[in-house]
Amino acid sequence: MTTSKQAISFEQDAKLVNSLLELLTREQSSLVVVDVDGIEALMEEKSELLQRINLAAKSRYSALAVSGFESNESGMTAWLKSQSYPALNAAWEKFQKSILQAKEMNRLNGILIGKHFNRNQQLLNHLQGNSSAGAVYSKSGQAKSNATSRSSLTA
Repeated sequence: MTTSKQAISFEQDAKLVNSLLELLTREQSSLVVVDVDGIEALMEEKSELLQRINLAAKSRYSALAVSGFESNESGMTAWLKSQSYPALNAAWEKFQKSILQAKEMNRLNGILIGKHFNRNQQLLNHLQGNSSAGAVYSKSGQAKSNATSRSSLTA
């Protein structure tokens, strides 16, 4: 069992996820101040980091399979249960929390990107003279009906 303990590790994964958290924090800062150049610079770095995380996970899964466990998170949980090393379980739990934190930060960054996109789309529509396109309410605050626009098309 000591050889499997050495072969199966998530140290590299943890370092990479911590790097991802740091990158997502920088990305969020750039999104908040609308630093387009900063965001573009982070895109390639983020892509490369995600590829490295994927490779580290595949390596861990391969080591699990060689040790007779499923090559997935369930296999990792089973492997951890077979080890008598509580600090390893604590480190795994901390790693899993970091992954959840990264997912949440990425989700929030996606929301910020969506808000920027919608605002830009509204500005473009306004510049193109389509400011009322897609509006739900009229200038007087009354709900718009699609029936009026349809009737003018058929007449």
